[in-house]
Amino acid sequence: MPLTSTARSAYLELIYGQALDRTTSALPQTATSNLFAVAGGRIALLGILGEVTTIIQAQATTLKLSSAPTVGTAVDLCATVDMSGKQVGTLLGITGLFTDALLAANAGATVMPRNGIVIPIGNITWTTGASSTGAIKWRLFWLPIDVGATVTAV
Repeated sequence: MPLTSTARSAYLELIYGQALDRTTSALPQTATSNLFAVAGGRIALLGILGEVTTIIQAQATTLKLSSAPTVGTAVDLCATVDMSGKQVGTLLGITGLFTDALLAANAGATVMPRNGIVIPIGNITWTTGASSTGAIKWRLFWLPIDVGATVTAV
């Protein structure tokens, strides 16, 4: 018997935490931009899912995700991946190991982290290594670690 939408939502929240969507936006142009802002305390990042909504320009374009705390030094959440020519529907994910590249398989599949990641107050960012056209939408799966911790899409 299929799950109702309410039961499905409850199950997904139990496994992956709260989901927060960020609207589609163009790639940063050889720059770092904020995706999500963490406030009020630390969170557990349980997953982050990107989906290419406008084809990425066919030229060398690297992409990585990082945690940029308000106090302290930024930490890459993954190594870079080449996004050159990635098709609409390409799914992006991280494994949870900082040394693993951001996964950008074509539209067929991606991964969710095998390790939760503790993110302090600050921002979750994305950085490109070239100025290229293309756009990605993002969904963050998270739970508060500290009372009062919140996340907003930037």
